[in-house]
Parts: sequence; C-alpha cells; structure tokens
Amino acid sequence: MTGTSGAAQGRTAGHRKRVPRQVREQQIIDVAVRVFAKRGYHAASVDEIAELAGISKPMVYLYLDSKEGLFLACLRREAERLVAAFQEAARGAGTAPELRLYAGLSAFFAFVAEHRDSWVVLHRQASELSEAIAAAVGEARRAVMAEVAGLVRDGITDSGRGARLGSQDADFVAHALVGAADSLTDWMERNPGQSPEGIALQLMNMVWVGMRDVLEGEAWVPEAPDRG
Repeated sequence: MTGTSGAAQGRTAGHRKRVPRQVREQQIIDVAVRVFAKRGYHAASVDEIAELAGISKPMVYLYLDSKEGLFLACLRREAERLVAAFQEAARGAGTAPELRLYAGLSAFFAFVAEHRDSWVVLHRQASELSEAIAAAVGEARRAVMAEVAGLVRDGITDSGRGARLGSQDADFVAHALVGAADSLTDWMERNPGQSPEGIALQLMNMVWVGMRDVLEGEAWVPEAPDRG
C-alpha cells in the first residue's frame, strides 16, 4: 500500500513539473529579451538562453523554430505590450484628445524607463537585422502612429478649425511626435531622473501647442533676404 502511494505521489509530482507550452514560451522570451539586450542579436547565444531558461537548446528550437524566430517572438511581444500601454493610458484619460495623447506619451516613456531591455531590442537592434524583423518593427510603429494620428485628428476636429488643417497635416504631426518620442528615449538615458510625465509634457508643449497656434492662424515663414 505504501509503495503504491509513493508511486502515485511520484507521478503527481512529475505531473506538476510540466509547464504549459504558452507559459514556457513566455519564460523563454523573458530570458531572451535580457540576453539580446545585453549581448546584441549576433553575439547572443541560444545555448545561453536555454541554460538561463532552465531547458535544453533543442527545446528552444522546438518552441520558437530558430534564433530569428526567437528574436521575432521577443520583438512582437514587447511591441504589443508597448502599444497596449499607450492605448490603455489614452483610453483612461477622459475625452479630450490632448489629455489622451499626453497620457499615452507618458505611458510610452514609462514603458521605456521600466523595460529598458525591451526598448533596446525594439529600438536599437531590430532595424539592423533581417527583412522579417524590419517588417515586424514597421508593423509595431504603424500601430503607434495610427493611435497618435487619430488623437491629432480628433484634436483638429474638436478645435472647430478642421478646414485649416486636414488629414495629411494630422499625419505629419503624428510622424513628428513619434519620431521625437523615439529620439527622446536616448536623451532619457543620458539624462536620468527625468520623469515620463515631465518628458511627455515638454513634448506636448513643443508639438501640440505649435499645432494649436497654427489652428489659430499663426504661421512662421522665413523672411526674404535683404539684398541691399
């Protein structure tokens, strides 16, 4: 009776050690993000990732196919997290487009500050790799761009001066905002201690206030040179 009980307990313990595939994949990706961020794509080793994840190298390939497949999985997951953070913050900030944009940008900078390894993979490494990886980066960027452009268009519409600025202008402002936000992540690293909300506020003052002035009829044009 005791032997049977012990065998049953052994089977139960073995059963408990089995990790669902989806959970195991996320564990592998967690480790891979850290290794890719630390070593770069080319120097990163699947052997090291497998060892840190506590599984065999063939198991990594079984789950994620290849080193590129593993990097793509890291890239897509972190990009989805970033877009979700922006969307969730924007949705919870009320109805005013400028408040939603400010909240979304604050969430963006907070994500970069809190998940530095993720941002290194997304921002610094991915653009230098294969076409498949570049395509995944482009897809993530378009998702953020669409969110920002939509909020800018809402701001133009709410101003009652939609005839002055149109959809192309909203797209221009969205590209300026997203491009500036990308560049500011490097500035954040060189200037530690800056809050995500503070950086978002400065960016809003640089871009949103300028757009508002244009809606009010103000525009800068270069003066003609004095030819004497």
